[in-house]
Amino acid sequence: MISGIVLAAGSGRRFGGTKQVAPFRGRALAQHAVDALASAGIGDIVVVTGHDAERVEAALALPPQGRYVRNPDHATGQSSSLAAGLHDLAGESEAAVVLLADQPGVTDAEVRALVDAFELSRSRIVRIAYTDRPGPALLSREVYAEAGHLHGDIGARAIMASHPDWVEEVVVPFPAPVDIDR
Repeated sequence: MISGIVLAAGSGRRFGGTKQVAPFRGRALAQHAVDALASAGIGDIVVVTGHDAERVEAALALPPQGRYVRNPDHATGQSSSLAAGLHDLAGESEAAVVLLADQPGVTDAEVRALVDAFELSRSRIVRIAYTDRPGPALLSREVYAEAGHLHGDIGARAIMASHPDWVEEVVVPFPAPVDIDR
């Protein structure tokens, strides 16, 4: 089974508040990531909340295969939320697509591209390569333990930097969608 993790625990300091619940194109900002995973057929979806968790959870509609996990250490950075999500995955999870709650432009097509590439290659990490920068990634079970021990606000980028031979890139012919930071 392929899982999905939405990192939605941040405080939104640059945004000026809980951006996960801000309306964007008729839905809460974080709902776009949940919907992309669900539309791509992801069988196990974990939304990691932390800052203002009750409000974020109330603003989202999860599919039947979705659930929340709260990260009490969310203030220490994105890595703690990634670890919380990975720890809560279903036991049969082979890999997890990791999406950020503030990138509503990531679509189910990109999620499917990550999953399709993983199913063909079984690479440890599969990452979208936009024309201007890297994008979302899929982490295989082989890297869950290492990713679960990261620290700070870097997510899995540290693993990719220290093990570039583990990373397979899926090149897409367009620039990265905008992060909503302000």
